[in-house]
Amino acid sequence: MKVRLIVNRKEYEVDVEPRALLVDVLRDLGFTSIHIGCEDGKCGACTVIMNGYAVKSCQVFAVQAHGSTILTAEGLVRDGELHPLQKAFSDNFAVQCGYCTPGMLMTAYDFLSKTDNVSEENVRRAIVGNLCRCTGYVNIVKAIIDAAERKKRGEWW
Repeated sequence: MKVRLIVNRKEYEVDVEPRALLVDVLRDLGFTSIHIGCEDGKCGACTVIMNGYAVKSCQVFAVQAHGSTILTAEGLVRDGELHPLQKAFSDNFAVQCGYCTPGMLMTAYDFLSKTDNVSEENVRRAIVGNLCRCTGYVNIVKAIIDAAERKKRGEWW
């Protein structure tokens, strides 16, 4: 089956098996920020933004995404410059092994795009579907709160 996707502002048309998962198709297209973790939606490592909502791409068939607009962690970068959210993760040491980071970034991006009500409690609630085995979440939460401040200052795209 042919599937058309817009990924990070570029259009793609790919032939897929009806059972192909979006995570596999995106990785086959070269988007390596999408990590395959648990393969059943529990870890969040494969989270992308699809049509404005965070989705776990291991839970979406590629044919379901036909005609969708998708944003990955690679797509946050503009003209070689890290997105303020990515900068906040770096500045707050919110990365250790890095496996969960792209999924955390996309979940945080979705959360911050939809609310100005940012507190430690709300951030922790927002990232509950993303597992990190290294950091203990403290610096991830700090980074997301920092990114919210950057957004308030207009440092956001």
